[in-house]
Amino acid sequence: MRTADIEITDLAAGYPGNPVLSEVTAILPGGRVTALMGPNGSGKSTLLAVLAGILAPTAGSVSRPGGSRPALVVQQQAIPPTLPITAGETVAMGRWAQRGLWRRLTRADRTVVADCLARMDIADLSERRLDTLSGGQRQRVLLARALAQQSDLLLLDEPSIGLDTAAQEAIGAAVREAAAAGITVVHATHDRADVRHADHCVLLRGGRIVAAGEPEAVLSVGRG
Repeated sequence: MRTADIEITDLAAGYPGNPVLSEVTAILPGGRVTALMGPNGSGKSTLLAVLAGILAPTAGSVSRPGGSRPALVVQQQAIPPTLPITAGETVAMGRWAQRGLWRRLTRADRTVVADCLARMDIADLSERRLDTLSGGQRQRVLLARALAQQSDLLLLDEPSIGLDTAAQEAIGAAVREAAAAGITVVHATHDRADVRHADHCVLLRGGRIVAAGEPEAVLSVGRG
């Protein structure tokens, strides 16, 4: 079955004393890659937070029938550099949504974790602590953790920013593979190449949508 579209209607959201999004209405196609683009402060991260369920709208609604708990990939700079945890333990955290914090992982869970490490080409880093990894390696670990959650909605906040070419290509390939498997992917980006690889694009300015649709068409608006 095709993953359901996400329908956003008259959405407003923000923080105390700082309204960010206003009158946002859009349809994000299910099982496809949607790129969110726009300048800093345009509302991309806020929209991702609403889609992830960690920020409640102040008005409007988000409809996603039958969806599982979203998987969110933050920027690797948001992870404390001294966090005493290995790459493998980090990816295993992706199974907590199904297993619970205090229950042992099953053999099936461990297989999922190993598969996600392999998909991101970081199996050899499983026993390494996060604070010994490069930025690109940490970002791949965070994406592997999200994939281990096996959600039907994958959200990424500028996952390739500041990374080397190899890490960018690995993350881009994983995003396309996820969409090919029927997962809905929504990612914020400043990179026009990322936008061109997407199936759908939403351009935000000042907390409002100014264009949405086929990536090249939206990019032409962005240049205006």
